Amino acid sequence: MGSTSFGIPEHRFGSNGEKMPVLGFGTAVFPPVGAEATKMAILQSIKLGYRHFDTAAKYGSEQPLGEAIQEALSIGLIQSRDELFITTKLWCGDAHGDLVVPALKRSLQNLKLEYLDLFLIHWPVSCKPGTYEFPIKEENFLPMDFNSVWAAMEECQRLNLTKSIGVSNFSCKKLTDILAIANIPPAVNQVEMNPMWQQKKLREFCRANGIFLTAYSPLGANGTFWGSDRVLECEVLKEIAKAKGKTAAQVSLRWIYEQGVGVIVKSFNGERMKQNLGIFDWSLDEDELKNIDELPQSRGVTGVAYTSKYGPFRTVEDIWDGEM
Repeated sequence: MGSTSFGIPEHRFGSNGEKMPVLGFGTAVFPPVGAEATKMAILQSIKLGYRHFDTAAKYGSEQPLGEAIQEALSIGLIQSRDELFITTKLWCGDAHGDLVVPALKRSLQNLKLEYLDLFLIHWPVSCKPGTYEFPIKEENFLPMDFNSVWAAMEECQRLNLTKSIGVSNFSCKKLTDILAIANIPPAVNQVEMNPMWQQKKLREFCRANGIFLTAYSPLGANGTFWGSDRVLECEVLKEIAKAKGKTAAQVSLRWIYEQGVGVIVKSFNGERMKQNLGIFDWSLDEDELKNIDELPQSRGVTGVAYTSKYGPFRTVEDIWDGEM
């Protein structure tokens, strides 16, 4: 594993040799803070050393990210777009075979880029074409035609619109379905993961199948309607943090990294942005890892948000096949 010039380790994809910084900067903010604040936070993060940026068509942050990249180039924060790793995601309303390539082209236009580094299917479900609402109304749900959607994702890679393709929020069963039909297997599966929702079964499955797992909500999505402070207020993590002279957030991020998993951090606060970078020059000992391993497990976004009232899925089982 190499690292960026700022010391962030990089994961190299086995399929094409592309390198992805294992720590990414997330741009999904709920409630949204506005395009200008998003752009300024991204510029600050580039100054601090972040090089991997995670967005999605649904987040409304593609445009400010694109503007931040242009500005970073013009003022010399980076010399070339190639120094950055950019991920965006296909929304459910575009998750239809004939809409995938146009959706990616639209995202590239928003980002003012010629290519992506990684393009993910946001959720393993579709909704009526052209539906961009959130939450999705129950009558607008459609089962995903995995064959045509994944074939179109592969076409995006063949057209050099993206260097790699992958998925997000896919269970072991859904990944098995994709692997059965894929000519190009997914490089990444981005899912909710933190010490309170450790995804052990999914981690093993992805490792065995050469799929790199990346964690979102690594601190429990505190401050969102589906998240909580259960990670940051966890006594076990706080005790380890105190002993190490770190924060509970840093302990959580370091634990994820030590599981061989990438992590998307999301803070527009300058001090916390710095702290989130400070997880690579120390480690957790065997007892600390064991104590974290034994924490009681409960899901956050995947337990609460997937109801017709709050999120795009009627029940958890619709999407995770009861595997949680």
